[in-house]
Amino acid sequence: MNIVKAHAYGNDFLLVQESELASTSDRSALARELCGRHRGIGADGLIAYASGPRGARMNLLNADGSYSELSGNGVRCLAAALARTRSLTPGDLLEIDTDAGVKTLELRSDDGRRLTFTSAMGAPEAIEQRAIDVDGAAITAVTLRVGNPQCVVLGDVSEERLHRVAAKLAVHPAFPKGTNVELARVERPDLLRILIWERGVGPTEASGTGACAAAVAAIVYGGAARDVEVVSPGGAQRVEWRADGVYLTGWAEVLFHAHWMRSSAAARNR
Repeated sequence: MNIVKAHAYGNDFLLVQESELASTSDRSALARELCGRHRGIGADGLIAYASGPRGARMNLLNADGSYSELSGNGVRCLAAALARTRSLTPGDLLEIDTDAGVKTLELRSDDGRRLTFTSAMGAPEAIEQRAIDVDGAAITAVTLRVGNPQCVVLGDVSEERLHRVAAKLAVHPAFPKGTNVELARVERPDLLRILIWERGVGPTEASGTGACAAAVAAIVYGGAARDVEVVSPGGAQRVEWRADGVYLTGWAEVLFHAHWMRSSAAARNR
């Protein structure tokens, strides 16, 4: 099985063509095997894709084998890999068809290592501020969808709170299918700092949809500007909430091509 590994701000993905997976009966098990940090290649998710003339169609499984509708950084990683094989130049567009709709990405720059894209992520939906009980304490959170479920808690951004509150919100009964969680603090109207607990993964260095969700929550309830820099442990991405939806700008980097030596049957029977 031929695999490409790419990352965006430390949020890493394995890219596999659909044709390589034709004989794989249990993709969730394969995702867990491939994404394992010690016995696999290691990644936050597995993206299966089929190329098309305008871009590609993709499906995403998290590191634990669970399903995800969308990853903003994963979409950009796939776009970076496609751009490399198609010799794209700044101004060129790619369309990535996801389970959350088609995302159009414009290549903004290529420094030979990292490719920067602006992604049209669509309009946020179901924005609501609500109180959620966590261990007997009412946590004020902003829930919404940016193609996938998100829960943003404005205020203190600390590792301790990430593990004490965000980890529990990600699997809270209020979210039957789980949710991504961001702790977010508005440092200036144009600067937002976040920590992320991703559904099916845990703490990640960055999240594209998480950055978008945190920005929307901070704009509506925290006094942030509609054009904001969102800083996570992996670096800073730009989020713009325009009249026609949310736009995410950031880079992605293709790390290597690999050949997975183990068959899926061997992986299941190890």
